[in-house]
Amino acid sequence: MRPRTLLALLAICHAVAAGAQDADPGTTVSRASLTGLAQLPTSLDGGGRFHGEGLIAAGSVYRQFAPQFGAGLSLQYDWQQWSFDNPVRFGGSAPWRDIYQPQIGATLMYAFSEDVQMMVMPSVSWAYTNGASTGDALNYGAVVVVSKDFSPKFSLGLGAAVFRQIDRTRVFPFLAVDWQIDDKWKLTNPFAAGPTGGAGLELVYQASDAWQVGFGGTYRSYTFRLAQDGDVPNGIGENSSIPLFLRLSYNIGKQAQLDLYAAGLANGTLKVKNQNGDELASDDYSVAPLVALTFRYKF
Repeated sequence: MRPRTLLALLAICHAVAAGAQDADPGTTVSRASLTGLAQLPTSLDGGGRFHGEGLIAAGSVYRQFAPQFGAGLSLQYDWQQWSFDNPVRFGGSAPWRDIYQPQIGATLMYAFSEDVQMMVMPSVSWAYTNGASTGDALNYGAVVVVSKDFSPKFSLGLGAAVFRQIDRTRVFPFLAVDWQIDDKWKLTNPFAAGPTGGAGLELVYQASDAWQVGFGGTYRSYTFRLAQDGDVPNGIGENSSIPLFLRLSYNIGKQAQLDLYAAGLANGTLKVKNQNGDELASDDYSVAPLVALTFRYKF
């Protein structure tokens, strides 16, 4: 995430990319999803507690123009609301409350041959709290993945996410994996890992035609612009963690799906920086329990 995280762009654009799988030329696929999530009360190491909830609405459209080329667009709006109880290292007051994160992304898919393909996913987004300047909340960049199909059941590739965040440029290399181990088990990147972000790895068990279980881990880090009239005028907030998650999915016919997530956000850290990106306050937090429900629909 995207915004959500540098690698969360993979989550933003996944719905578009999913439409590219085995698509015939001339095919157009549209998707929409709505996620509700809650991070349960969690202790801060320096004293105090915090919790949050949010909604994520997303939509995408993808068209396969030719056997070698397809393209799509995606939109996402992420709203979070955070509550703090005496966060000592932040002066005892809430460093932020509501966070808004609108995002727009594109996906370009090109096949160099029958077994080598490339995906390019640029995006632009804004991340800010109430009272912040949206003009100072811009994030932009792209994810590039090149992969090779070694067999009908195994694909491996290299990818990199390069993004300009509010206060810095970050680069994340990663492996792109798609391995159908057998009829029941699959190892892949959890690009659509709902509220937990993208990249990482997920082991998926297909229990039946309707039920699927996934176990995985991702990395999540996002920054956002703080209010102009707050305790740190025009400052920057940051939240990072390593989500370890369990996903239970149920197919409602051929077009709809429900995903239930239970996750623990490990190695979590909150930071407040001044407008130039210099750190002013920081605190780690205990493993944070998170639950979420996502409804997906394919048109």
